[in-house]
Amino acid sequence: MRDFFLTHEDRAFRTEVRAFLSRELAPNVDLIERDQDFSAQLAIVRALGQAGYLKLMFPALYRGALPKPGLTHAVIVSEEAAYLNYAFETTIATALSCAYPIHRFARDSLRERYLLPILEGRSLGSICMTELSVGSDSAGMETRIRFDEGSREWVLSGLKRYISNASKADVYIVWGVTDPDVPPQKGLTAVLIPAHAKGLSFPRLYDFMGRRGSIVGEVSMDEVRVPEENLLGEVNGGFNIMLTAFNFERVILGGSGLGVARAAFEIASQHAQSRVSFGQKLGQKQLIWDMIAQMSWKIDAAELLTCRAAKMYDAGIGGKDLMREASQAKLVATETAVFCTDRMVQILGGDGVTRQYGKAEQLYRDARTLPIVGGTSEMCKYLIAAREMPSIRLNL
Repeated sequence: MRDFFLTHEDRAFRTEVRAFLSRELAPNVDLIERDQDFSAQLAIVRALGQAGYLKLMFPALYRGALPKPGLTHAVIVSEEAAYLNYAFETTIATALSCAYPIHRFARDSLRERYLLPILEGRSLGSICMTELSVGSDSAGMETRIRFDEGSREWVLSGLKRYISNASKADVYIVWGVTDPDVPPQKGLTAVLIPAHAKGLSFPRLYDFMGRRGSIVGEVSMDEVRVPEENLLGEVNGGFNIMLTAFNFERVILGGSGLGVARAAFEIASQHAQSRVSFGQKLGQKQLIWDMIAQMSWKIDAAELLTCRAAKMYDAGIGGKDLMREASQAKLVATETAVFCTDRMVQILGGDGVTRQYGKAEQLYRDARTLPIVGGTSEMCKYLIAAREMPSIRLNL
């Protein structure tokens, strides 16, 4: 990586994080991938929290050496973690995606109860949006949230699926419809549910082809009741919280994509420089150097877009003003991860699809999730086009 837009402090921070993860995460990647040992992940999460790396997005709580911590540095942590193991990066990114709305929109009492434990690595968070008929489009959301005036409680019923950290999180942010008579963008509400809430269950955990070791499953709510104070933001204000959370998540996913792409590129370029075929190093063949060149410029482009979006956020730009740039970062970085892992396997040949010859096949499986999670590539393209053509109403 060239780190074009990073400062001296940013680069020193990357070196520090890389050394930390080499000590804490690298020795455990086999436990996560092969044995799917979630306890190993929890131990590393605790270490990250104790080191202060989960507080980078929350300057008032951060106590590290960086003078101005922010999303730029959270992206660096994401990239370096995904470079070693994307499943683990999913766990911490999901927890931060939960912590972020709690910090921005929760009452003080909820922040004290749920935010610090996540940021100190003592607990996990989760966000619940996706349903059977709801992915990037929230219009078909069936989860219902109503307010019981008698008990002063929020009552939630519905089923969410493809939820990271399902059954392992200590707190869940759930989006649901509070007013079905208005357009979905005006009738969604977000509420916090603690893991011990009566009526909360996890009917199924999924077995993915990639990200082995991460926990993803269903979250069911059967008349779950939580106190009035568990509301995030305002009633029917959930769409704005969702938009803000998606911007944050998409920039973080830019870092995830960069980490996976970089790992694949290094494997491919090293193999091309060492493997001899028909009397020549692979890298001397035009078709191979074409692949290496394309991987190189795509990674640089993804890095530039991701760094720009993170720096914009750190400069105070957010909401719809960051939507285009966050979507570009997520789109290009995650598609680059897929491209680089595909070309890596092609360059390695049989070694690229065999577990006995290293992590190439794992990277290939892991990367395919990236253009889907956090808003599909198609959704990102729509958001980009919508900002570029403001006078035209685009149909999904």
